[in-house]
This record gives sequence, C-alpha cells and structure tokens, in this order.
Amino acid sequence: MQIGRINIEKPVALAPMEDVTDLPFRLVCKRLGADIVYTEFVNCEGLVRDSAKTMRKMEFRDEERPFGIQLYGAEEVSMEGAAAIAESYKPDLIDINCGCWVKDVAMRGAGAGLLRDLPKMERIIKRVVGKVSVPVTVKTRLGWDSESIRIVEVAKMVEGAGAKGLTIHCRTRAQGHSGDADFSQIPLVKAAVSIPIFVNGGLDSPEKIRRTFQETDCDGVMVGRGAIENPWIFNHAKQYILSGVLPQPPSIEERVRVLEEHLGLSIQEKGEMRAVIEFRKYYSGYLRKLPNAAKVRSELMQFKEFAPIIDHVRRYVSWLRMHEPVGVSL
Repeated sequence: MQIGRINIEKPVALAPMEDVTDLPFRLVCKRLGADIVYTEFVNCEGLVRDSAKTMRKMEFRDEERPFGIQLYGAEEVSMEGAAAIAESYKPDLIDINCGCWVKDVAMRGAGAGLLRDLPKMERIIKRVVGKVSVPVTVKTRLGWDSESIRIVEVAKMVEGAGAKGLTIHCRTRAQGHSGDADFSQIPLVKAAVSIPIFVNGGLDSPEKIRRTFQETDCDGVMVGRGAIENPWIFNHAKQYILSGVLPQPPSIEERVRVLEEHLGLSIQEKGEMRAVIEFRKYYSGYLRKLPNAAKVRSELMQFKEFAPIIDHVRRYVSWLRMHEPVGVSL
C-alpha cells in the first residue's frame, strides 16, 4: 500500500476520533503498533479564523509519523485555506472528513452531509488537492442511508478528483455507530478504482481485522473505538495477520504500565487536573474484563491527581494477584 512516501504492507491505522485521538493517545497507539495515526477532527473554519485551540490539534511529534491531519468543513474556500495551513505543519497526508455522522456536523453540510451533495464533495476535494503538495485522502461512509448507497460511484469520483486514498466506514450515516458494518461493497470498490482502499467500522479484534483483509482484499484497515478498549490491537492484529497465531493478551502489569504512561503523557500535555478528568474515558479499556472493574473505575473517577490514581491502581493489582491468580483476557 503506497500513499505518497508512505509504503506499508497491510497497514493497521488509528482512526481520527474527536476528543480521543489527541497527542498522548496517538503516542500510546503508535508505540503499540499503529502504522498511521491521525489528529482529531480539525474544523476548517477554526483554522482560517486563526483559532489557537484548533491550531493545537495539529501539533505532533516526529515519532508519530506517518501522520495525517483530518479536516472537516462545508465551505470550499475555507477547506482550501485550511488545507494550506495544515500543510504548514508538515504532515505526511491531509485527510478530508466526509463521513462524520454527528448531527451538528452532517446537518450543516460537512462530514457525511457531503454525501447528499456529491458535486460539492468533488469540488472540495479538487480544491484541497490543488492547494497542497502532500497527498490528500478522503474518509466517508457507504451512503447517507440504506436507500442512497453509491459508494462505487463515490470512490470513482474521489479518485478522479485527485485523492490518493479512500477510507470507507462500512455503515451509513443513518446508522451512526449502530448495527453491523457491511463490507460487501468493498470488493466492488476495489475493482472500480486503483487508489488504496482502507476499511473502517466495527474492527475491534485481531480476528475481525485479519478476516476483513482476507475477504475484502482491502489495502488497509482503520481502527476506531476498538483502540479505546484495547490499544494493543495494532500489534496483535499485525502479528495475527503474519502468523495466524493470536498473541497472548497483555498481562495486568502491562496494562498498568501503559495506563501510567498514557496518563503521564496526558499530564505533560494538558496539566494535571484537566488531564486526569479527560482521562476517565480510557479506564474502561485498561480495566476491561477484570474482576470488580466497574467498582474500581467508579473509584478512580473521584480522583483529580496522578499520585492517588496510580496508588489505587497498584493496590488493585495487588488484590488481583491475591484473589485472581489466573490471567484474564481482553
């Protein structure tokens, strides 16, 4: 799979997610095997209006490469201007969000809203491609709803507009995150275009990722919410693809090590109180399927400082070792 200077065999990428794929989480996923990582959604209007908060979303470290900045917006001029600003940060690629299903985005003509106006989507892609020298990719959905699935047509248009890759979340906008993803259209898309095709949607285990590569002949996959629940999924999926043998789940000690690393990175980036509060969304993943996890997670939610959190987690690990000598699986 090649996009610009990026050349990776069967890449397993971290999907862009608002309020999730900040710099600390990207670093953790990168260190755990993510081949490509992306920013959170970056609002083009915020960029062209010089919003400091929006600009900060594009900051990254060299160790994150290959690195993509994902832009969203409904206005052609703003998307073009935002792309030029994004390019100044020197990412490896710029991705255009044509798939966000959230009402405040889609109903205003951005994200998946562009699926209801394909000529406008095409104009935006062409203007962004014409403005920057880095590769431009697109992320979209199968269609607005089950009655308007035109993804093969969309893929041809995306390629014709100059994009160098396409990611398809295999649900419709109407589905949001509900229901099963439908990968049946991917072989048809692959037969219709020559640009790399990534698949996204419900890929939350190494088994699903390996099966998706085998059944769809896609060029890459993108993991979203599955990475929140299990950031080890990247290395595990790649090992399983290569060997056909599922790796052992991370030990309790490994979970705690990565939790501490992740929280420490967040504090460096955001300051202690803000980092601790925003980190609460990740506890369920690090404690997933462990005994008394719900109770421990509830207790951790009460803390606003690093030290008591780590002390509480370590005491919990000691309790597990005394009461649960047999390992647990993710």
